[in-house]
Amino acid sequence: MRKALVGLMLAGAIVIGGPGARAADVAAGKAKAAEVCGACHGENGISQTENIPSLAGQLDQYIQWQLVYFRAGSRKNEQMQPVVEQLNNEDIRNLGAYFASLTPPNAAQPDDSPDLSAKGKQAAVGRRCASCHTDSFAGTKAVARIAGQREEYLVKALHDYKTGVRSGGGQAAMADVAYPLNEEEITALAHYLAHL
Repeated sequence: MRKALVGLMLAGAIVIGGPGARAADVAAGKAKAAEVCGACHGENGISQTENIPSLAGQLDQYIQWQLVYFRAGSRKNEQMQPVVEQLNNEDIRNLGAYFASLTPPNAAQPDDSPDLSAKGKQAAVGRRCASCHTDSFAGTKAVARIAGQREEYLVKALHDYKTGVRSGGGQAAMADVAYPLNEEEITALAHYLAHL
């Protein structure tokens, strides 16, 4: 609990900036991303790896908060832990600015199942996804962009929220949304969002 609280205080300091905080350096963020992020999250932040999210076009604050949650240990992932332990606050600010500066991914393929998308859209309306993720599902501030995200990653994330595996950053709100979803709704919702 104490570690999570310290992480949240650090996150606030990073996002808000403390005395003498410098503006983020997108070029430095690009260099750091090539060094520590690209192997998994893909060149220019567009993942080609199953169950690894694309980061291109994610919001600056969202990236920063998630990195701080990982670094503080309040969000756990065995691949991310060793990476984030190397990051200082300036790296986190720069990575947030860099990924936010990139063009978000387009849907990887044309929608081959419009009926499934229609069910997903209905699930998104029923679960009020737009109330946090915005009407275009592009996210806002520290809320993730989910439009155009990898479909299988969205399925995994929804399962992780539903089962309580994922913690840190919006976990309570997302657990409330994901818990009542059945398997068909999860599949449809992920399909719909991935094809936006």
